[in-house]
Amino acid sequence: MKIPSSIWTLLSGILLTLVSLWYGQNHGLLPVAATDEASLVDGLFNAMMTVSTGIFLLVEGILIYSVFRYRKRAGDETDGPPVEGNIPLEILWTAIPAIIVLGISVYSFDVYNEMGGFDPHSIHQVQMAPEAMSMPGSAIAATLSETPNLNQEKSDEAMSDPGTAEVRNADQIPQKKDAPGMGIVSPTIGASSDKAGKAPALMVNVTALQYAFIFTYPETGVTSGELHVPVGQEVKLNMAANDVIHAFWVPEFRIKQDIMPGRQSEIRFTPKVEGDYNVICAELCGPYHGAMRTQVVVEKPEAFEKWTQEQLVAAKSVLNEAVAVNPTGISADEFLAPYTKDMGIQPEMIHQMHH
Repeated sequence: MKIPSSIWTLLSGILLTLVSLWYGQNHGLLPVAATDEASLVDGLFNAMMTVSTGIFLLVEGILIYSVFRYRKRAGDETDGPPVEGNIPLEILWTAIPAIIVLGISVYSFDVYNEMGGFDPHSIHQVQMAPEAMSMPGSAIAATLSETPNLNQEKSDEAMSDPGTAEVRNADQIPQKKDAPGMGIVSPTIGASSDKAGKAPALMVNVTALQYAFIFTYPETGVTSGELHVPVGQEVKLNMAANDVIHAFWVPEFRIKQDIMPGRQSEIRFTPKVEGDYNVICAELCGPYHGAMRTQVVVEKPEAFEKWTQEQLVAAKSVLNEAVAVNPTGISADEFLAPYTKDMGIQPEMIHQMHH
């Protein structure tokens, strides 16, 4: 009994769908999801992987089948049939990719919105002029309200912390002005939808320079070359660059944000898995760009509090020793090198801060 081609097509479609769904969830291509926001990105990635796997298997399967099914037979010198076109088929293979792209676009925007990327609180609303309200017709004139420079305000807020002011060159790099009516011009990832309107548990100022990250904690006055954060608590990073464009990227967090001179970048995340993760600069920032790395340490709140106290004690001890025994003729970065090494601060940081 010959099985109809329609049955074979149906069975092949079911098998293709099952394989795509399985591989889309079990590809193993991503590192551990170490933040609450990572699950949103992983869901989008898995969906795209599922669709991509299905399309790949479908296209390659048809090609391989066609190569064997319609290959030239020995002794066959005839021409192939003169097929000129198939309008329904062309409409189908145009509509399906369009629907897929549109669906992924909507899904991507939803993930971006859920992560806090579309933050209406950072956008100034357009105000209508009183005289425009009474104008007849559908075309209503609107005037943009005078927009304050939020970028400058965020810079001033960060610079109010003595530790941040010590390492940033905000006084030498003019802050970018905001576009009228469009809000802040800096890249911002705000709070996720479930944390919107709530203050973060921890705020850290991040200063990027060639070739290091410096983290300052305004609430405690701690300055470190490593980022320490408590697990299960939302963290907000206020970031700016001293020289060129850098980027803050932690693959396990599924976040990457550009850090630009003259602009105050912002990003939020909630770590959920304890461990040490690499912080990588993802923008080519100079000849030693590949070495611009540090760590973010996600630890229990008790361990984070202990680390904070240790940093405060160490900083006070280093300051006292520097005042008491610093010999003349030795530069600050040379003298502090033995102490800063224990704090996770590289000598290049001290050199850049000095200059």
